[in-house]
Amino acid sequence: MANEEYEPLIIAFCCNWCSYAGADLAGVSRLQYPPNMRVVRVMCSGMVHPNLVIDALTKGADGVIICGCHIGDCHYIEGNLKAESRKEAIELLLEDFGLEPERFRLEWVSASEGPRFAEVMRDMTEAVRALGPSPYKV
Repeated sequence: MANEEYEPLIIAFCCNWCSYAGADLAGVSRLQYPPNMRVVRVMCSGMVHPNLVIDALTKGADGVIICGCHIGDCHYIEGNLKAESRKEAIELLLEDFGLEPERFRLEWVSASEGPRFAEVMRDMTEAVRALGPSPYKV
């Protein structure tokens, strides 16, 4: 399959308070972003365990993005700092599983940043599309 025809499946873990609301704003504002994103609403980006990311990537997803509140704005005080500290562990696991680091991203998107949410999703999709299908794709 040529990369031009390939559409990646990307899982987006979005915190309830900021990023999910940013996604909602992007939608009600009719901002365009790829339909191949599957948004999973989580209470906090700090709740996304590295195993969830690796499970998604080894069970059919081509990319995973975690979106949370900006540093200092977390509704759970330091949840986004926890997510940030897990980023390094996730990157090490990607290497162990033979996956490119570009298949994972951590981004901060607030509830008022609908245009930023759409832009981040477009960028993520383009980066993953350039890599081609996951080696774990069945």
